[in-house]
Amino acid sequence: MKIKIKSHSIDKYGVKNYNTGFLLLISMVVLYITIGLLSFALVHYEIMAPNSNITSYKDAFWTLQMSASTIGFGDFYPVTIEGRLIVAIMFYLGVGLVGFIGAQFIDRFVGFSDTNVKNRELREQNKKIITQNIVIDEKLTQLLTQAKKNK
Repeated sequence: MKIKIKSHSIDKYGVKNYNTGFLLLISMVVLYITIGLLSFALVHYEIMAPNSNITSYKDAFWTLQMSASTIGFGDFYPVTIEGRLIVAIMFYLGVGLVGFIGAQFIDRFVGFSDTNVKNRELREQNKKIITQNIVIDEKLTQLLTQAKKNK
């Protein structure tokens, strides 16, 4: 059994509509790969530092996960400049990714306003108006032609 998650669909207007579940999955994968990789660097700088409380990969992973989520319990924290820089980088990346994930949930479950739907409706209305204007223009041209002949 093969399961395929589609990243997006294209509607009749040619608008690319992204699958929220796909975006959520990709965001979570990127977030945890980033945490996993930066944890190696964090433990590398912190493990030998005096007064360091980050002494294992597990501690580093937890520290970066807490900084990405902006919770930061304070049970583990970097003491080196390099470690602090890594945590700061993870904080900014995490705020962006976790914020994006939260926005996807809110949009999916609350979804007060779907601008794609409104844009599609406006395109449909514009198409009808343009078609109507073409018909009016043709009738006006015919009337002007008849008026010139009747003079």
